[in-house]
Amino acid sequence: MLNIGGLNQGVVIDHIEAGGAMKIYSYLNLEKLDCSVAIIKNAKSNKMGKKDIIKIDGNLDMDLDILGVLDRNITINIIENGEIKRKRNLNLPDKVTNIIKCKNPRCITSIEQDLPHIFKLTDTGKGVYRCVYCEQAFKRS
Repeated sequence: MLNIGGLNQGVVIDHIEAGGAMKIYSYLNLEKLDCSVAIIKNAKSNKMGKKDIIKIDGNLDMDLDILGVLDRNITINIIENGEIKRKRNLNLPDKVTNIIKCKNPRCITSIEQDLPHIFKLTDTGKGVYRCVYCEQAFKRS
């Protein structure tokens, strides 16, 4: 049995789709943090079968709701004094910039490399985002 120590202060990003932790690690630039970060891949989960978990020892000062674009099932646990102080699900942001990329080869972002990739939430229920330039829907792979 794998045993990763508990946190005294920090953030646990839980219920990540199995195999998705490295994408989130990269997006959040966690390699640049000067603290311990544990990535647990393919952990057993009664609810999901398998899941990934990221434990960050220390405060993470950023809006984590943006991760909902990458995985809607993620939960965020804020740990203080060794206990979960807050546990919350993510809200989908109305607009995201440079998190997801437009795959449409005819989109202006394919030609103009410096243009930001901006997507707007068009269907909250299904979590559908569309490119503001070409209306291409973002599909999770």
